[in-house]
Amino acid sequence: MTDLQLSIQVITAGMFFVLAITFDLSKERIPNWLCLIAIFFGFAVNSYFAQLNGLLISFVGFSLAFIILFPTFMFRILGAGDIKLMMGIGAIMGPSLLMWSILYAIVAGALTSIVLIAWKTGLSGIKITAKRYWDCFYLRTYFKPEQGEAAGQKVPYAPALALGWLWACSLNPQVNHLYSSISQSLF
Repeated sequence: MTDLQLSIQVITAGMFFVLAITFDLSKERIPNWLCLIAIFFGFAVNSYFAQLNGLLISFVGFSLAFIILFPTFMFRILGAGDIKLMMGIGAIMGPSLLMWSILYAIVAGALTSIVLIAWKTGLSGIKITAKRYWDCFYLRTYFKPEQGEAAGQKVPYAPALALGWLWACSLNPQVNHLYSSISQSLF
């Protein structure tokens, strides 16, 4: 993989994440057109730089994102936009970085979910949820979340996916080499 190809991949994936976060936080959805552009862009860039091998890498990254994340959609853990976005990122970056991105996004998701829920409901929403969980545990019965409770909130997951991707990029030797070579040439 050339430095030019990797630069294009990292910059465009970052731009797709910025747009996805913007839409996810403001409209609580990631548009299909954004995901489709990411998917087609990934196939085009990898095919251009690595011909058939690049097409295969994009296909594996694209497919792997679907295979891993589709069950999360079935269990209503992630939305369809999150999955389609990661299919685009898989097509752009390939399967290896995608796998690490998803793994780190799980960790980042725990943190960003707590922060976003606390921001939406405040301390009172968290207290209501803690009390409901205690009641469920103590009385051994399930109570649905109330209005304004932390547990009943939808949390946009694009920020966690982006943080997972950034984390994976920061630990990737090729991306680190690219960053250091760009830094040396600029300074």
